[in-house]
Amino acid sequence: MNERHPTLRIAGFPGRYMQGPGALEALPAVAQNLGVRQLCVVSDDTVDHAVGRRVSEQLLAAGLPTRRLRFDGECTASAIENLASQVDSEERVAVVGLGGGKAIDTAKGVAKAVGAPLIVVPTIASNDSPTSRLIVIYDDAHKVVAVEYLSRNPDAVLVDTREIVKAPVRYFRAGIGDALSKKFEAAQCMTAGGLNFHGGMPTETARILAERSYEIILAHGAAAVQAVTRHECTTEVETVIEATVLQSGLGFESGGLSISHAMLRGLTAVPALANALHGEMVVFGTVVQLVLEQRDHAELQRHLQLLSRVGLSATLAALGKATLTAGELDKVATLTHQAPYAKNFDRPLEVAAIKRAIVEADRLGHIAEGYFSPNHLSVERQTKSV
Repeated sequence: MNERHPTLRIAGFPGRYMQGPGALEALPAVAQNLGVRQLCVVSDDTVDHAVGRRVSEQLLAAGLPTRRLRFDGECTASAIENLASQVDSEERVAVVGLGGGKAIDTAKGVAKAVGAPLIVVPTIASNDSPTSRLIVIYDDAHKVVAVEYLSRNPDAVLVDTREIVKAPVRYFRAGIGDALSKKFEAAQCMTAGGLNFHGGMPTETARILAERSYEIILAHGAAAVQAVTRHECTTEVETVIEATVLQSGLGFESGGLSISHAMLRGLTAVPALANALHGEMVVFGTVVQLVLEQRDHAELQRHLQLLSRVGLSATLAALGKATLTAGELDKVATLTHQAPYAKNFDRPLEVAAIKRAIVEADRLGHIAEGYFSPNHLSVERQTKSV
């Protein structure tokens, strides 16, 4: 359970953050610095095939034997319990989360269960989970059911950008979508007097990082996406990855969340939408939040144009279902309203208001697709039409 200290400003950081081409090669030294004798690597079959053997060979050469814990694709309570039972808690062992967000969260759960240090090695930049102490738990139907916490942030995070750019560009885009929400969510949490994920007041540092993340994506996001499409690791790619993984991660955890992420509780409850990536759902949730904030047309269109430039869409169709039934719409809005983050808003919200905002966000998303894609029509034309 997360402790609460509502009169204190609290921020949390990983013990070490290392990013760049070849960062994976630093894993043996990082593990040795933690004083461990063995590493348990949580990874799925795809990641194990791509980099698992190389990781094991590097560690073994450094005198650090590894044991692979096979991740089957969903971060459930039972999956964590099963993998934790395979760890010898008598050994001085560290857990390595190697892969995407759910593999990383599963590794966090295993590390928590056995009381071991945690090293996070993301192979995609699809969200900002690597630096945080949060563990998002799903059920077998991919629905979010709980959020748990490590006692501290990961001991080390190694972001090998040479591996990141090998992944399909969809994951990179999703990471951008996840990061773009933090500027607005941290601001709402601070305005509403909400608590961050360390149980304290949001810090100015977190707000500044969240805003800076948005600014970097605005300036370099499109160029970075184009480079990742070519599997190239450029200066823009490095800068955007730092924004989407480190700055966004610190911004949300020490700044707090709001409607954009509260929407996940509702969206993941609709089976047709549940297979969309975390960041893709957050893209839609952010536009819902901006509608609820009653942002003016010019500000909305600037945000929607940015989404278009990086190849993201804020429509329900992009998530997997063009239209929600009345029952589905009610379910999404109700579960969003019940999410803890929904209280981090400048005024109390009703389910009906959230339903209207979902419909309006989808409408605006479709208008943006028509005006900004593929020719990115002028701002003036969009201002008259949104």
